[in-house]
Amino acid sequence: MTAEAISESRVGGDFWDGVRLSMPVVVASAPFAILFGAIAVDNGFSVIEALLMSAMIYGGASQMVGIELFGQHVVPWLIVLSIFAVNFRHVLYSAGIGRRIAHWPLLQQALGYFILTDPQFAVAEARAVSGKPVGFVWYLGLGLPVYLFWVIESGLGAVFGKLIPDTHALGIDFLLPIYFLGLVLGFRKRPLWLPVVAASAAASIIAYKTVGSPWHVSIGAVAGVLLAMVLPPHHSGIGERP
Repeated sequence: MTAEAISESRVGGDFWDGVRLSMPVVVASAPFAILFGAIAVDNGFSVIEALLMSAMIYGGASQMVGIELFGQHVVPWLIVLSIFAVNFRHVLYSAGIGRRIAHWPLLQQALGYFILTDPQFAVAEARAVSGKPVGFVWYLGLGLPVYLFWVIESGLGAVFGKLIPDTHALGIDFLLPIYFLGLVLGFRKRPLWLPVVAASAAASIIAYKTVGSPWHVSIGAVAGVLLAMVLPPHHSGIGERP
C-alpha cells in the first residue's frame, strides 16, 4: 500500500470515528428538532422558514426562545438579546476549543465554530485531554451528521407536527439531559470538577427560580468558570484524563 493510500485511509478512518461518536447526539437531539419544527409552524412559521432557522441559527434552546418571543410579537432587539443570552456559553466554548484548532486554516476554523455545540465541545475537549489531536476531518465527522439531522428533523417536525404525540408524556425529552449528564461525568476525574459543577448547578437553579429561563443557562456556566478561575490550580496529576 502506498503512502498516499495509507494517508487517505487514515483520513477516512478519522471521519468515520467522528461519525460514530455523533450518533448518540443525533438520537438524543431528534425529539427536540422535531418538536421545534412543530412549534415553529404553530407560531406562524412556514416549513421553509423553520428549516432556515435551524440551518442558520443551529441552537435548540435559542431557537425555542426565539420562536416563543416571535409568537408574542416582542421587539426584534429583545429577541436578539435573549438568543444571545442563551448562547452566551458558546463564547466560553469557543475560547476553550480555540486553542485546540488554532492550527487549522481560517475557513476550517470558521466552520468548526459554526457547528460547535455542547456535546461537540465536550467530546473534542475529552479527545484533546487524552492526548489525541483534534483534526478537522475527525471534528467534521463528529459535527456534520448532528447538523444535517437537526435541519432535516426540524423540517419533518414542521411538516408532520400535528401527528407528533406529547414528548413530555412519552419521556423522550429526557434523552438529551441524560446524554449531557454523561458528558459532564466523563470529566469527573479532572481537577476541581466537583466544586465547579456544584457551583454551576447551584447558580443555574437559583437563576432559574429568580431570573427565569433562558438566563439560568448562561449564569450557571459563568458561575462555574468564575469559580475555576478563583480556586488555586491543582498539580497532583490526578484527573488529567477524563
